[in-house]
Amino acid sequence: MLAIIVLLIAASGAIYYLASSNGRAKRRRVKITAQPFPKAWRQILKRRFPYFQSMPTDLQLQLKKHIQVFVAEKKFVGCAGLEIDDEVKVTIAAQACLLLLNRPNHYYPKLKQILVYPHAFVVQSQSVDGNGVHASQRQVHLGESWENGKVILSWHSAKAGADDPFDGSNVVIHEFAHQLDQETGTANGAPFLGKIDDYPTWTQVLSREFEQLRHCARNHIPSLFDYYGATNPAEFFAVISETFFEKPQQFHQQHPDLYQELSRFYQLNPIHWH
Repeated sequence: MLAIIVLLIAASGAIYYLASSNGRAKRRRVKITAQPFPKAWRQILKRRFPYFQSMPTDLQLQLKKHIQVFVAEKKFVGCAGLEIDDEVKVTIAAQACLLLLNRPNHYYPKLKQILVYPHAFVVQSQSVDGNGVHASQRQVHLGESWENGKVILSWHSAKAGADDPFDGSNVVIHEFAHQLDQETGTANGAPFLGKIDDYPTWTQVLSREFEQLRHCARNHIPSLFDYYGATNPAEFFAVISETFFEKPQQFHQQHPDLYQELSRFYQLNPIHWH
């Protein structure tokens, strides 16, 4: 059964990679990245995204090209009166495109829109208890990732994540890690890894570390990872992705096997960037 699931996951991911790699998309993206990176955008990166300065030069260049494509292809929608300008687009795109470095340039193929609120937003949710009683709840969120092609973000939180790139908390990285996870269907902590042979080790390591975080959360034991990652495997993957980019040294020291899995997945080793 596990082998069948792995094959389905790999096949699903492959479909999206192929769909995003058609010749017309490639030609369009070549034209986009052939244009000089706007000077005003460079100033936004300098002012809003200090993480950029710590990155190796080749990755800085790669990130700028990704930002150009991302901004050209994805629709940004301002909500609750927020006006979308280049500062909003570039700040969010820079963080989202960190997850694409050194990986196949599929640019989140399901994603069509990024909805941006000025601050945290309220979500109305429905729940049913064991007795079949329906309840309505209002929850305050900083971000959401939907399978139907939308990411919702708080601009205040997106700015805060960009301003402090070393605190281990970044809502944009979190939600776009979900997008990677959702490329294979419902988010479940098993994104498309590229090779079937990679899944057994991934599953073993992440399952062990997930249970360890759940133990820490239940017993109030300090952890490098936010307890929110103990909610389910999908949230665990998103939370450890935040930590991977923002606290790589501590991550590698405290969880070397898990760090290795993420390093292999993201094809990056950010330990020396900081």
